[in-house]
Amino acid sequence: MYKLHKMLTSKAGLKCVGRIFSPRKLVGKNIRKLSNNKPAVILGIETSCDDTGCAVVDSNGAILGEALHSQQSVHLDNGGIIPPLAQELHRQKITKVVEKALLSANLRLTNVDAIAATVKPGLVMSLLIGTNFGKYLSRVGNKPFIPIHHMEAHALTARMVENIDYPFLVLLISGGHCLLAIAQSVDKFYLLGSTIDDAPGEAFDKTARRLKLRNIPEFSELSGGAAVELAASRATDPEQFKFEVPMVHWEDCNFSSSGLKNAILKHTLREEKKHGIIGDELVPDIYNLCAGFQLAMTRHLCHRTQRAMEFIELKNLIPEKNRTLVVSGGAACNNFIANCLETVSSQMGYRFVRPPPKLCTDNGIMIAWNGVERWLADRGVLRDSEEIENVQVVARTEFGEDWREKVANAHVRCQWVKLKLPYPKTRKS
Repeated sequence: MYKLHKMLTSKAGLKCVGRIFSPRKLVGKNIRKLSNNKPAVILGIETSCDDTGCAVVDSNGAILGEALHSQQSVHLDNGGIIPPLAQELHRQKITKVVEKALLSANLRLTNVDAIAATVKPGLVMSLLIGTNFGKYLSRVGNKPFIPIHHMEAHALTARMVENIDYPFLVLLISGGHCLLAIAQSVDKFYLLGSTIDDAPGEAFDKTARRLKLRNIPEFSELSGGAAVELAASRATDPEQFKFEVPMVHWEDCNFSSSGLKNAILKHTLREEKKHGIIGDELVPDIYNLCAGFQLAMTRHLCHRTQRAMEFIELKNLIPEKNRTLVVSGGAACNNFIANCLETVSSQMGYRFVRPPPKLCTDNGIMIAWNGVERWLADRGVLRDSEEIENVQVVARTEFGEDWREKVANAHVRCQWVKLKLPYPKTRKS
């Protein structure tokens, strides 16, 4: 099994990293707290799933340096993420990615005030690589270590690029998660809703794979979500297939994608049997089919978000001047979904904010920025070397204080905002 510590502390390992990491001897058991008037500089490491990311960000929100290695093409070829393979790719790339981020920032480890790394939630085998590397840098560089919750980092990234005051509403949509929460502070969240089965991004990926969208040449290098979005944009009759919107009668803010995913898979099986489709052939009207799937998923996301807004209004949880919806996570890159959520936000009196696409997907910048927020608030910054070494990675974990039952018990009924669909109306021949 791969021994990260052995590699990094060997002569060969130190030779490749020592030039910029400049390791120095620890001074005592406790790492000293730095204090000066210069902006804090935080190095962030992200390896929760299949992207190896590192960035250096200062407390003014400036991205000083960054690097990212994506495993997407490898996992596309394998039909999904294989954890041992993801771990091995992280192991192979982590040193070069961190080195590149520091080089692009023109900094050494001695210029960094603290190391932040994702420790939860995620694939344990992947998390171990980034967490152990971050702990190693903390040890050899005599730096504080900041353990980061992956979803909290997604939730707060928008504050790096926009002026957003606490509290605000956040919707996180990705391949592994979907949740609605009130961000009260850097380490205080109220969970209003979460997925009870498949996350939207997972449903998009599995649908794209089952529809064999990769067999369309220009779709071959796209992620499942991007492929479905592109296919849907080419629909000639986007409302040809009307899939049931999930959970329309449930008076809460939870999410479910498995029923919708299974509906489109069953439809695909019927069509293949009906038309005698085998091998790499595609079902008829595949663009319209993707549009119908995307529309049902989008309406589901909009319904749950609108109910969260009405619950907040009912309980007066966010001051009117703070009413902002932040949407982030990999699936938030979908422009169709974002446009519809912006329509809901506008109608409900909310400002809509989505970080740039590169900040919606997994990256080291969001981890470094969350480290900055925690550094400035002095929350969760570890300075004791023994405490740092005892940090463990966690595959699954809670997000904030659970208010889902409070939402359900409020029995909030909504008159749904009518969406202005960003594609042509049904075309009849």
